[in-house]
Amino acid sequence: MSTSSALWSPVASTAPRILIVGAGSRGNAYARAIHDSAKGVVVAVAEPVDFKREALGRKYIWGDRGPKEGQHFKGWREYLQWEIERRESVKDKQDADARVDGVFVCTLDESHAEIITGLAPLTLHILSEKPLATTLQDCVEIYGSLLPTEGASPSLFAIGHVLRYSPHNMLLRKLLLEEEVIGEIISIEHTEPVGWWHFSHSYVRGNWRKESKTAPSLLTKSCHDIDLLLWLLCSPPDIDQPPHLPSYLTSTGSLVHFKKSRKPALAAESTNCLSCPAERDCIYSAKQIYHEQQLEKGNTHWPVKIIDPEIEDCMNNSGLKAAEDRLFERLREDYNAETPPEEVDSRPWFGRCVYEAGNDVCDNQMVTITWDDDPLPESQAFDMEKRLKGRGAKTASFHMVAFTEKICERRSRIYGTKGEIEADSKTIKVHNFSPKQTKTYHPHQAGGGHGGGDDGLATQFVKAIDAVKNHGITVKEAQKNHIGCSLEEIIRSHAMVFAAEDARTGRKIVDWHDWWAEQVEARLRTGPVPVEGREGLN
Repeated sequence: MSTSSALWSPVASTAPRILIVGAGSRGNAYARAIHDSAKGVVVAVAEPVDFKREALGRKYIWGDRGPKEGQHFKGWREYLQWEIERRESVKDKQDADARVDGVFVCTLDESHAEIITGLAPLTLHILSEKPLATTLQDCVEIYGSLLPTEGASPSLFAIGHVLRYSPHNMLLRKLLLEEEVIGEIISIEHTEPVGWWHFSHSYVRGNWRKESKTAPSLLTKSCHDIDLLLWLLCSPPDIDQPPHLPSYLTSTGSLVHFKKSRKPALAAESTNCLSCPAERDCIYSAKQIYHEQQLEKGNTHWPVKIIDPEIEDCMNNSGLKAAEDRLFERLREDYNAETPPEEVDSRPWFGRCVYEAGNDVCDNQMVTITWDDDPLPESQAFDMEKRLKGRGAKTASFHMVAFTEKICERRSRIYGTKGEIEADSKTIKVHNFSPKQTKTYHPHQAGGGHGGGDDGLATQFVKAIDAVKNHGITVKEAQKNHIGCSLEEIIRSHAMVFAAEDARTGRKIVDWHDWWAEQVEARLRTGPVPVEGREGLN
């Protein structure tokens, strides 16, 4: 992007002011979305890696002029301390220009809980990248930390379940629940095709390869697919109506392919692609994936930039050969039996053999969720048909699979009492039974990631902040009307993932109501998690 001064032109002090915590790929995606689509302004970045911090700041905050005080921090703790001291120094003054209104938490999954609970005393509006946290206990603690306490202002909260905010899925929900084009929903089949090399990049060689280090792949990759299913089948169009909660669920899946028993014989004892005799015949060759299919064709963005954040600058300043040398240097990095385990687990190894990567997350998993009839009470509707509207028995089956040509282009088939729908992230085909006819919808294909979902979520979150800050709208109303997702829904969709994992690892059927009572409500009975210093920081 050109360093045009227009990018950093003064913005009215009333515009929502955003801090980005984490300047990796997701932090940059949201910064771009705020800049391109939302009526807010990124005013600060917190990131420990100097290059990443400076790159995001130069692109979206200070341009060629260099950062000012309060615009860049080496981490969220440094920002927290700075903000506490700033508030102490201006307690009796109006200092809107310096105050951050909202925070986008875009760091690694396992750090979310510490950051969100740590920033909670500031009562800022927070959007967290998905997943909310990597354990159910952390999710519950986050929930408690965000509940308003006496003397503190409530805050908006959103999660990176971007599938809710794509034009495709917003139209799909409207057709299903508002226009009822196929009648009552009976069943949904939904697939996330992760993509054969994408899975190897992120979940075999990358940061999300080990459950003990991060979380199950169902959570790190597909929690927003589970959320999408609950949004369509659990959350009514009238959000004042109670949700139709599932009855039970089950799940099967495992690590099928990316393990030593599947390693080609020709590879022998090789652990790195650049020295492997089977490299030319292996579709997972790091040399082929990152060099021949990406860098050699001029791509210095994802996924190459994940391997080396500075490779784009290297290419621009020194040319392709220098960038290739830099890439191969990174890909040659490897470990052996003498390498300390903490060093192995601390980082990705993108040149590592996919059959020797120490990964353990599922590469193929299915989840089946079942609902029973759950009519509204007679006091709300006498007629049983009305009482069961949107609350009848139904099922949802979800398939997360690594071995696909498509990369994250979700596809769904939805069966109803009056027809069925095919959806593939680009088009929606509605087949009616009577009269027998098909209508095809072509939702707007918005730019940005996740079919426009990144921009959609960023826009709605900034709109919600603006409504509270500048238009006298309550946090409750802004959460409902702009974000459209409550904190309870966020916890519920994450809890469903953890329940599915219990079902998979225990090879059992999980009763949702019993599981929720034992695993979630029991943790919440102790009340909100106390957050030291929350009062008095407004």
